[in-house]
Amino acid sequence: MSSLPRLTSLGAAFFILFAVAGCGKSDAPAAAPPPTEVSVVTIKSSALGVTNELPGRLESTRIAEIRARVPGVVLKRTFREGSDVKAGATLFLIDPAQFKATYNSANAAVARAEATLLQAELKEKRYKPLVATNAISKQEYDDVTATLKQAEADLAASKAARETARLSLDYATVTSPISGRIGRALVTEGALVGQNEATPLATVQQIDPIYVNMTQSSTEILQLQRALADGKLKSAGKGQVKVTLVTEDGQEYAQPGKLLFSDLTVDASSGAITLRAEFPNPDSQLLPGMYVRARVEQAINENAITVPQQAISRTPDGAAVMVVSAENTVVSRPVTTGAASGDSWVISDGLKDGDQVIVEGLQKIKPGATVKPVQWKKTAPADATAPAANPATSAPAAKTAEQPKSK
Repeated sequence: MSSLPRLTSLGAAFFILFAVAGCGKSDAPAAAPPPTEVSVVTIKSSALGVTNELPGRLESTRIAEIRARVPGVVLKRTFREGSDVKAGATLFLIDPAQFKATYNSANAAVARAEATLLQAELKEKRYKPLVATNAISKQEYDDVTATLKQAEADLAASKAARETARLSLDYATVTSPISGRIGRALVTEGALVGQNEATPLATVQQIDPIYVNMTQSSTEILQLQRALADGKLKSAGKGQVKVTLVTEDGQEYAQPGKLLFSDLTVDASSGAITLRAEFPNPDSQLLPGMYVRARVEQAINENAITVPQQAISRTPDGAAVMVVSAENTVVSRPVTTGAASGDSWVISDGLKDGDQVIVEGLQKIKPGATVKPVQWKKTAPADATAPAANPATSAPAAKTAEQPKSK
């Protein structure tokens, strides 16, 4: 019967242990996790140039097609192909023998005409007092006077013929009319040129400065004009339009350019208007015929809103950003994007000054979540040479910030 008290003692011990364990438990709820920390930018509008990116082709500012202006055989080429030449520099020598002979003959004709004129002048001087005393007839004096005038005309004709011969002799030495870079020679020594046509010999092009001819759709220009008229944009000012160039390899050209003019006629086939800008080209990096992209700052948006490109996300309805509300909760907000400005997008609708847009930490949050916002710090500059495509629309990226986009 001794086992019963032992079991009773064990049961009492277990009861005490469970009681003690129960007293150690807290009735307080589990602690909530801390809010997720996200990096935000606070929206603040500022003045920003409205830039259009337009396709263009480079063109020489001056082009001179060197041609043979007199017939003959080419004796010598005096330039190196692909070199720079100065205005007036000798390029080709055409056999001048025939032109020298013609010039000498014309010069002799001038000397003969001068002698004839001198003789007529002396005779007119002798006859003039004689006709006053009726020593000779009036008819004789009139004949002498007419001979004098004819001698004067013959001398003028001889001088004109000599000048023509001199020009032909000068044209035998082919020179460059402008300073620039000369291309390849189109003829060689021994070639017969100038027979019944002005034979092309070479081409000289001036490429410093250099032109870029751009095209812009008439629709974009109309939208820009309406935005200026409505006061949404401010004109950049006459002569203040900034133009930058992006070459075929995606690099931005170091030298800024200036807009020269905008054509008044819309091309019937393309619906585009031609614009021309001028760029300095001291190192001849830009060559005629190159395809380039020109960024033209055509107006100023004094209240532009921009956000980093990484803050924009895609939704089935278009572009959106995550915004931190006043209660530090995440709210998804649709936005309308415009043109790219460096590594940021211009927002034309959906944001206002003071909004806090989440830039980093988007993968760790969702709408409705409570977050801890901290100001975003850019760690490294992004390459703004070639703007990315607009994530909110399939339209071309080179649009003005005020053009409507699909949300």
